[in-house]
Amino acid sequence: MRLALAASRPSPPVATLLGRCRTARCLAQLHARIVRLGLHNQYALLARFAAACDALASPSVADSLLSALPPHAVPLSLRNTVLASLSRHSPLHAALAQFSLIRRNACPDAFSFPSLLRACARVPCIHTGSALHAAAIRLGVDTDLFVCTALIQFYGRCSAAGAARALFDSMIIASEVSWTSIIMVYVDCGDILSARECFDRIPHRNVVHWNAMVHGYVKCGDLESARRLFEEMPERTAAAHTSLIGGYAKAGNMQGAKLLFDKLQDRDVFAWSAMISGYAQNGYPREALRIFNQFREKDICPDELIIVALMTACSQLGNIMLAKWIEGYIMRYSIDMNNAHVLAGLVNMNAKCGNMERATVLFESMPVRDVFSYCSMMQGHCLHGSANKAVELFSRMLLEGLSPDNAVFTVVLTACNHAGLVEQGKKYFGMMKNEYLIVPCGDHYACLVSLLGRFGMLTDAYEIIKSMPGKPHPGSWGALLGGCILHGDIELGKIAAQKLFEVEPDNAGNYVSLSNIYANIDRWVDVSEVRAEMTGKGITKIAGRTLVLQ
Repeated sequence: MRLALAASRPSPPVATLLGRCRTARCLAQLHARIVRLGLHNQYALLARFAAACDALASPSVADSLLSALPPHAVPLSLRNTVLASLSRHSPLHAALAQFSLIRRNACPDAFSFPSLLRACARVPCIHTGSALHAAAIRLGVDTDLFVCTALIQFYGRCSAAGAARALFDSMIIASEVSWTSIIMVYVDCGDILSARECFDRIPHRNVVHWNAMVHGYVKCGDLESARRLFEEMPERTAAAHTSLIGGYAKAGNMQGAKLLFDKLQDRDVFAWSAMISGYAQNGYPREALRIFNQFREKDICPDELIIVALMTACSQLGNIMLAKWIEGYIMRYSIDMNNAHVLAGLVNMNAKCGNMERATVLFESMPVRDVFSYCSMMQGHCLHGSANKAVELFSRMLLEGLSPDNAVFTVVLTACNHAGLVEQGKKYFGMMKNEYLIVPCGDHYACLVSLLGRFGMLTDAYEIIKSMPGKPHPGSWGALLGGCILHGDIELGKIAAQKLFEVEPDNAGNYVSLSNIYANIDRWVDVSEVRAEMTGKGITKIAGRTLVLQ
């Protein structure tokens, strides 16, 4: 009886079900119901369906529904809704296909252009956007306020500030959004003087204009002007605070960042993120964790930026228990672990903390592996005793067509050093200079000198140092001195030590290293002379200390 009653009970209307729809699968079922019930002529219902598809980032479902309808029967407003959704959530070619359909069956209006121009700006695609501009001129909608503002933003993203300014100057009355857009065009192009000139011309400034100008000064590194403008603000917003906090953090001034952070009353997730990231990026992982613990007490939902900053701090500490706790925390707050930045951070954190098994699983699960992820895995293997695997990963990276950068070559040369791969180390050093045209830095030279020195090739190592452009790096002389100690080469050891005395006159370790070379061959008179020289210069060796953990 109950089954019969349930079967006879009418199903809820499609409009009601649309309000309950939460998944792409549900959208597909509603699509089928609309077709089955013959509701495809109810355009108000279809507009709600298109809005639901947009909210779930599934514009292709709405597009497929429209494609089954007679082309001339679909209202332009509905086509524009689907076009805007495709522009936001789909590749540019899908949005352009919908625009072409509109042009064949109707005449695009001013609502057809802004979202499509924003999609072109994201790519950015100057040729397609310019063609859309030409189409807007032919249709007479190029002077529409929204179309003109979208064109200004598009040309700005394509680094065509001149074209953006010409459009802005052609506007009869510029809107508040247009003023913001032209300021951001100049900010993004690095022309802060023109940005300020526009800012000063705004007849009635709002908080968005002030925020944009403060952000512009921060972005170009002029923190003094940014702070001065910030102090002039009629209303000092959280966004302006956060911009300045990020600027101070980037400049390494965490004290200034903390003072601003403490003055901010209503801290949002962005302000917390800027502070935690600042401490992590400047090498203060414990301070980053302290701020994060304060953040947790506020019961605010974390975003991907906070998670990435937290993982950076954990990577610096190398705390495997904390790394496991962070993974649990990510799952608890339903952070998307497939997000490219989060997944790369997880790989880096687990590799640096020694959980290479977990790091490998995450690394292999990545749909696209980039240079940063390869570098993280290679560093992990270097740190935890499997340098040969780091070299294998480097070869795999090259096979995938990725171009190694400065940091990757530092890691692979370090791996060759740890694994004793002399010929491969020399090969990669040459590859860096000749194939990838990367100018070796002091760390690269130090790695190669250390590798050659360890295996007794001290003359070759010395020649490498002499070939360095400019003043040789102290690390290179230190590596050569270490090789001389290992192999008892007094003459080269003295040369390396004297160079180190010049560049690091207060470093007691260099004097001790030279005295150790003499001590190893029982030249105690020379040991006494080196020690006397230290005493005469007031240089003392820092006493070692042992910490017992209970």
